[in-house]
Amino acid sequence: MDLVSPSLLVLIRHAESARNQAKKGSVYFADDAARQVVRGVPDHLIELTPDGRKQATQTGHGIRERFGTFDYVYTSGYARTEQTAEDILSAYGSDERQQMKVKADLFIRERDPGFAYDMTTAEAEAAFPWLNEYWQTFGGFMARPPGGESLADVTGRVHTFLSDLFRERAGQKVMIVTHAGTLRCFRFLLEGWSYSQAHKWPDGQSPANCGVTTYRSAGAGQPLELVDYNQVYWTVGSATDGI
Repeated sequence: MDLVSPSLLVLIRHAESARNQAKKGSVYFADDAARQVVRGVPDHLIELTPDGRKQATQTGHGIRERFGTFDYVYTSGYARTEQTAEDILSAYGSDERQQMKVKADLFIRERDPGFAYDMTTAEAEAAFPWLNEYWQTFGGFMARPPGGESLADVTGRVHTFLSDLFRERAGQKVMIVTHAGTLRCFRFLLEGWSYSQAHKWPDGQSPANCGVTTYRSAGAGQPLELVDYNQVYWTVGSATDGI
């Protein structure tokens, strides 16, 4: 991107959510019993688990010690990212919190999962018997879940978000609390990934709940460079894949 970047960009995946816990890293629910706790709750209203709240609080202490205050904190506006940001910021004193502006932006929401959102594996396979072959053909970046978005679609709106961010937050320190799929789109754009790199997370590289990814600029007019990926500052609960 040609615009001047923020001086520091810290991307954080939300803490463990109720759907993370119920799905245990699977694409769909294992059975009806697994989905009962969250069945019928729309994605933007899914909240954190008690362990997730602890993960975020512990992460806040690590972030405050490492980075100090930020100029802006962005969330996707989903309950789980807003709660994560709230708990992270609880590590800061009231005077510090007043210095940081918090803003929700729908461009960094998670990928729309489509019609199979509340389905079990058996239900999804019965409703969409062609889906596995389609997914194998097009891959995890280009393929769209039925009624939903591909990660390539999400990348388009993340690009719009970053363009605005570079224009409005040049030289500032920015924290973004978002989602696993959206993080892959950020990395695709910020690091110039190829389609093959974005196809799927390498084994063991899926972002942890509250995993912290850091980019810094060496100075005015210099691009953001990846410093580290998926740093974890908490010791409670369990890292889980998915949205």
